[in-house]
Amino acid sequence: MFDAVIVGAGFAGIGAAIQLKRSGIENFVILDREDDLGGTWYVNHYPGLAVDVPTTTYSYFFEPNPNWSRLFSTGREIKQYADDVADKYDVRRHIRFSTVVEGARWDEDAKLWQVTVNGGEVLSARYLITATGFLSQPKIPDIPGIDNFAGRVIHTTDWDDDYDPAGQRIAVIGTGATAVQLIPELAKTAADLTVYQRTPIWVVPKIDLRFGPRAKKLFARVPATQRVLRWLTDSIYEWMVTIGVVRYRTFRGRGNISAADLSKLHRFVTVRDKELRRRLTPDYDFGCKRPTFSNGYYRTFTRANVHLQDIGIDHVQSDGIVGTDGTKNVIDTLVLATGFDLWEANFPAIEIIGRDGRNLGKWWRENRFQAYQGVSIPYFPNLLSLASPYAFLGLNFFNTMEYQMRLMDRLFREVQARGATTFEVTEEANTRYLDRMTELLGNSLFTLGNCASARSYYYDPAGEPTLLRPTTTETAIREASEFPLSDYAIN
Repeated sequence: MFDAVIVGAGFAGIGAAIQLKRSGIENFVILDREDDLGGTWYVNHYPGLAVDVPTTTYSYFFEPNPNWSRLFSTGREIKQYADDVADKYDVRRHIRFSTVVEGARWDEDAKLWQVTVNGGEVLSARYLITATGFLSQPKIPDIPGIDNFAGRVIHTTDWDDDYDPAGQRIAVIGTGATAVQLIPELAKTAADLTVYQRTPIWVVPKIDLRFGPRAKKLFARVPATQRVLRWLTDSIYEWMVTIGVVRYRTFRGRGNISAADLSKLHRFVTVRDKELRRRLTPDYDFGCKRPTFSNGYYRTFTRANVHLQDIGIDHVQSDGIVGTDGTKNVIDTLVLATGFDLWEANFPAIEIIGRDGRNLGKWWRENRFQAYQGVSIPYFPNLLSLASPYAFLGLNFFNTMEYQMRLMDRLFREVQARGATTFEVTEEANTRYLDRMTELLGNSLFTLGNCASARSYYYDPAGEPTLLRPTTTETAIREASEFPLSDYAIN
């Protein structure tokens, strides 16, 4: 029997493991379906992969990295950071790779979670922590005939590193953040590249500074210098999310309008064709769908070998794609940059059965998506679900992990102090928190802005923007450190 089972060995799982160790809990196991750690930063390795949040901000606050090569580091460097942190805090020895979790059920008599993995093995644990991330289940588009395509099909989450796009006729479906990074790379050598766009994306210029040897040496010798830089990047992003999303009513969308104007200027400078600019321009407010940074995305569409198709796809044939206007595009390779299935396959990512037989996925869909402090759900004792409704803080996952680790610290210290064996958030506390989140969202961009055409994954299947926690990072961290202990039944 384990004290805890953590599902997922990405940054959330690594952070949860570090916090368990800080709480004196060493008898735990991390289960991951992949054969290495890093989560999305291990699975994704397509050309052009890079973080779209400054790496000074995109890192654990307690573990700054003086070795970043640039402000927006590559996926390879982010993966190396995950390896380094896991090794430094002795996390790797707790991980069981290539282990698929099929489900978890609360045993009320034993007061334990029974976690079933592939092969039928059942692991017992006092605590269950799901760290499956928000971007873990690839989304395959439901397009007639796609299974009949005879050429190469590559989803960006399963990139073939041996694939050479040189001289190929390529179609890319999708224009989200992944596509913005990938498309300029493919265009460099492809004979012909057609981008199938359903929803345009807001793109702003990327100020990507390089960190030379002197800067790295300074960061290593005087860590305070890097913390000052992090404070700056954190503050900028916090300001952007606060005025553009959380307090949209207060600022009347002025921040969104300014950001949209910057994106429009970026398009005007790089794309001289007025009609092409129009087709690349979103018709929803800046921020309704995750925007991104790129200096080359818009420019790519001015290349002779790159074409934008936005009339829609009718079906796929063995050798190409037929548009809704009947025209056919013959291709060699079909690239699916279609993102992730956040809600249907990820909330939750595994079947979880709690007290009195309550099925978490079914309960969420029948009673609204909800989680106290973004981690706890009534009728699910000793469960911390780190990828839950109202968990994600704006643009930076690590700020989310920071407040979640603080909540774990406070909660486990209290459980240990009382000599207790279980904790469970009360229904009253959960309802109070849900009502507060709903009220706060009433002042946000997602309720008041023009977001209908964004097709944003921030919205759950019922149309509520429950992915994001509509508070500042400071508020989330304070509440995680000071929440009333009476909000939990600790026995």
